Amino acid sequence: MRLRLTLPVTVLLVVLAACGGRADESAPDAGGTPIENGADTAVPNAEVPIDPIQWGPCEDLPAESPIRCATLKVPYSYEDPAIGAFSLHVKMRPADDASGRIGSMLVNPGGPGFGGSSLAPSANYYFSSSLLEVFDVVAWDPRGTGLSTPTVDCIDDYDPYFGLDSPPETEEERIALIDATSDFNDQCSSRSGEILPWVSTQSSAQDMDSLRRALGEETITFFGFSYGSELGGTWATMFPNTVRAAVLDGASDPNEPPLQQALNQAAGFEQSLNTFLAACSADVACEFHNGGDAEGAFDRLFVAIDEQPIMVSRERTAVTQGVAYVAVAQAMYSDYLWPDLERALATAQRGNGSGLLKLYDDYYQRNEDGTYGNELEAFLAISCLDNRDVSTVEEVEATVDQFIEVAPRFGANFAYGYTCALWPVAGAKSVTVTAKGAGPIVVVGTTGDAATPLESTKRLTASLDDGRLIVVEANRHTGYGANQCVVDAVDRYLIALALPTDGLVCSE
Repeated sequence: MRLRLTLPVTVLLVVLAACGGRADESAPDAGGTPIENGADTAVPNAEVPIDPIQWGPCEDLPAESPIRCATLKVPYSYEDPAIGAFSLHVKMRPADDASGRIGSMLVNPGGPGFGGSSLAPSANYYFSSSLLEVFDVVAWDPRGTGLSTPTVDCIDDYDPYFGLDSPPETEEERIALIDATSDFNDQCSSRSGEILPWVSTQSSAQDMDSLRRALGEETITFFGFSYGSELGGTWATMFPNTVRAAVLDGASDPNEPPLQQALNQAAGFEQSLNTFLAACSADVACEFHNGGDAEGAFDRLFVAIDEQPIMVSRERTAVTQGVAYVAVAQAMYSDYLWPDLERALATAQRGNGSGLLKLYDDYYQRNEDGTYGNELEAFLAISCLDNRDVSTVEEVEATVDQFIEVAPRFGANFAYGYTCALWPVAGAKSVTVTAKGAGPIVVVGTTGDAATPLESTKRLTASLDDGRLIVVEANRHTGYGANQCVVDAVDRYLIALALPTDGLVCSE
């Protein structure tokens, strides 16, 4: 579960109830028109016909599975539906207690770019039995992602683009990064140019209202993780009187300028890395202990990798400094991954980069057969559409010192990303997230979250018309499930609409 995946290297500035019945053509459509929200125009969703959901068996699941599947057709543009349409892939896990069912709970795992439909068959892993008893868990692959069609598709092999050395220290390395980025963008335009203007977060928020209408529910519940918090906040702002309850977990403030968001995230990863290294220095059992100087050993190792990348296989990218920083970023999402990073760094000291390459592959969702999904491509398409605040190489490079100041180790890798500056599509209109009129919204943040630092989570909560914060003390991204305190508080809110104390702190 991620929010705006940290893509250091060449990629970007930055690296899971209404008493609604089943869908019925005569179901009311309360709140189908977005309010004025900071965008130049508000689009009347209710003017676009949406067919009721028709559930059936899922082709990718066993026939005996209780999970149901459907396809929902939504327009590329709600202002001009004739342009074209996406077919959204939707999965639903029925409530365990049909007689006590509250309604549907829309869920999103983060990204952007990750298909969310898998949360329905995996709901037992993400959500408590209390929630599963009373909610239909409705998950979908947002436009351009997963099994929804058409999807964003750019390249097949990531290594030539993301295995390059970074940050560039010579003009030759700088030109190589720019050329690789330009080629990547050209391929995205060639393969997916038709849909690139239509995959913004604002458009996906409109799809959420279309999904609510298709389900026949006047108001609906939402639970979003990571980037799902931005999506949910945008939806609640655009369609406030359709919100029964909403939880935004692992949230950052989408109202901050994109550069500041990126700086905040760079600082968050730097803080988590410092915590990891300090813990390793203090623990003789840490495989990267280095006599109590894990920090110094880390810096020396990365200088050595920069001077001489580690070759693991002739068929794969060498472990460049850029690859190594992606590997470290992957491990910063949870201290559960810290032992893997300890081993990977220790073996890299001995000239074996396989552990770092494995973390790099995990970050980019590489399959065992060497193929990739479309998560990264969709991530970039959505992110650049939402946050295109730079349009030249020079503008990107002018920010490098700011990144290094807030993140001496990670900063330059965050700064040197040219993708959005050279992106072939103009940015989308933005929505100022306030959720005014939506009622109380619960926001969850963790103290050791690298991807969505707690201070940014607090700023989002303050931006909401009625935000209620829960702080979870943990070194991980997203807080629900970290301990019983946060699970109980969130469940009481979602089920009974009982609000937690604002600022509630839940310890491990």
